[in-house]
Amino acid sequence: MNLLGLTLITMAGVLATAALLERRRRTGPVSNNQDPKPETPAAALSLGLPDRIRRAGRNGDLTPRSLLVAKALTAATGLCLGTILVAPLPGRLGPLVMVGMACLGFLLPDLSLERAARRRHRRMVAALPDALDLLAVSVATGRPVAAGLLELGEAGRGPLAGEFALTGIDMAWGLGQRVALESLRSRIGGREVASFVATLERSRKLGSPLADQLRRQASTLRQDQRRSIEEEAARAAPKIQLVIALILVPSVLLLMVAALIANGDALLGIGYATLVNLMM
Repeated sequence: MNLLGLTLITMAGVLATAALLERRRRTGPVSNNQDPKPETPAAALSLGLPDRIRRAGRNGDLTPRSLLVAKALTAATGLCLGTILVAPLPGRLGPLVMVGMACLGFLLPDLSLERAARRRHRRMVAALPDALDLLAVSVATGRPVAAGLLELGEAGRGPLAGEFALTGIDMAWGLGQRVALESLRSRIGGREVASFVATLERSRKLGSPLADQLRRQASTLRQDQRRSIEEEAARAAPKIQLVIALILVPSVLLLMVAALIANGDALLGIGYATLVNLMM
């Protein structure tokens, strides 16, 4: 069997597996006045796709089922590219390259979502100090925490405002501050949000002034961000020097060597005439 036939059989197997997973999904009973809502496939749950989509902030435009289909398609694409790449390789390396390219294609959507999740988390951490200052002003006037979070969610922009709005809605609908804040901490993650949740819980249990604690935490977060920027700038200086040493300096030397080669006959002629005059 040639490589083209193997590729077609593998693609057919991947698509058939995706179709079977789609067919075997379980759907609950549907009432007459309610649209059917398909459940998440078991394969998507086992791969952790819903949590990955949530952390990337793609709940509105991406579903676990569509992501699972995209992973199957990218795996098939990687397999096709591997088939093209194995032509100049020895026979034993061909199957390994094909399997490696298929695995890389299967993991490519996950890598893209993880990158989006890290970028989203950095945006939320960067916006947290200003949000804490605004929340401190709100609670200093005697407003409850739920109302302050709702106001921040309605007036603010970005992923952090959306998370705060969702937490405020959970509190307003009677979920409880402890449960709502724990859900916020699990959705965002990171020590910054964990410290914020701990501050709210400590104030709720002990009755300590919340506004001052929020202002101190915002100041600490700004100091940490400033320190992180300074560290990144300090790490960037050796990288810049390395680029100068490896790229700019050799390029200047190449220009000088090219100029010497271009005018070598004139320089050598002048040097020879000068040497003859000195000897005579």
